[in-house]
Amino acid sequence: MLRRRTVTAGCALAISVLTLTAAPAIADRETAAAPGGSPAPTMLDAMSRDLGISKEQAESRLLNESRAAGTEAKFRDKLGASYAGAWLSGPTSATLTIATTDAAAASTVTGTGVQAKVVGKSLSQLEATKEALDKAAAQAPASTPMWYVDVATNSVVVASSQPAEAEAFVAASGADTSAIRVERSAEAPQAYYDLRGGDAFYIGGSRCSVGFSVRRGSTPGFVTAGHCGRAGNTTTGFNRVAQGTFQGSSFPGNDYAWVAVNSNWVPQPWVRGSSGNVIVRGSSVAGVGSSICRSGSTTGWRCGTVQQLNASVRYSQGTVSGLTRTSACAEPGDSGGPYISGNQAQGVTSGGSGNCSSGGTTYFQPVNEILSAYGLTLVTG
Repeated sequence: MLRRRTVTAGCALAISVLTLTAAPAIADRETAAAPGGSPAPTMLDAMSRDLGISKEQAESRLLNESRAAGTEAKFRDKLGASYAGAWLSGPTSATLTIATTDAAAASTVTGTGVQAKVVGKSLSQLEATKEALDKAAAQAPASTPMWYVDVATNSVVVASSQPAEAEAFVAASGADTSAIRVERSAEAPQAYYDLRGGDAFYIGGSRCSVGFSVRRGSTPGFVTAGHCGRAGNTTTGFNRVAQGTFQGSSFPGNDYAWVAVNSNWVPQPWVRGSSGNVIVRGSSVAGVGSSICRSGSTTGWRCGTVQQLNASVRYSQGTVSGLTRTSACAEPGDSGGPYISGNQAQGVTSGGSGNCSSGGTTYFQPVNEILSAYGLTLVTG
């Protein structure tokens, strides 16, 4: 992807902050898959908390669900065109219901914890009805944000805050109205975006980089460089979607800030690496001589060593004290991005000299000072 970058010629020795005014740079985003095996204790804890069941019931539920998947697949093949879906019920998913349009075939649905239900529409009919709505999606009113196949009620549910508008949409779609049920709903789904260290964010026409995901109480956000914005400034994310607002900022003297994000954004314990995400585990300080890597929206993943702690740097805007000096390079637009040593968060990019073609020196604001200054908690893996 082409990115426009502002690089001033002949200033390799000039120390400057690294904010950039540039075109959008859409970052790659990755997710992590959990390995198979026994359920993790954290999963059982969360199921117990959120489903209102004991840990023993949670483990039993997972076992029943695994068995039910194999049983459902067998009957799906056996029932063929009459198959109308399946679902689990009960606090520990003890009962598997198999639906079919063929009353005669229902008698063949047998087994411990398995029951049959005869219905009017097959699954393929329901899916064809939903597909007709999908084709007409561009004509759906804003009050009607979703529709889905509900096998338990043998219908396609159209959810809307204005049922009359939903009914008009359904009628115009050409879908089989006998299979559709309109429900009043206040749901207003929206896309979620991962908040990740090293990704771009924008403040008006300027670009900086996300540092680390944090929380202040229940409020999610991220830390970044203070010179990137002032309290009250609004931000958009790497995709130019509304993101958040600067809650606090200090520069010069310090060079730190934090941004509270809206509900579109989910803070993740990740820093964008060279070929995947690096998980943040804590924020123990790396000593002089330690290896360190940084991530930014201009130059990506760059590494070096910690050269000195507690450095003072005199920028044109004023002096910043308490910075850490490193041999990792950076360029404009990398400001605010994270420095990490191993899996320990170290700080956010303040400024530097040189570039990533000829080499350079950079300075970061230690993250623990930012957390302390604003009462923030680092989001860790």
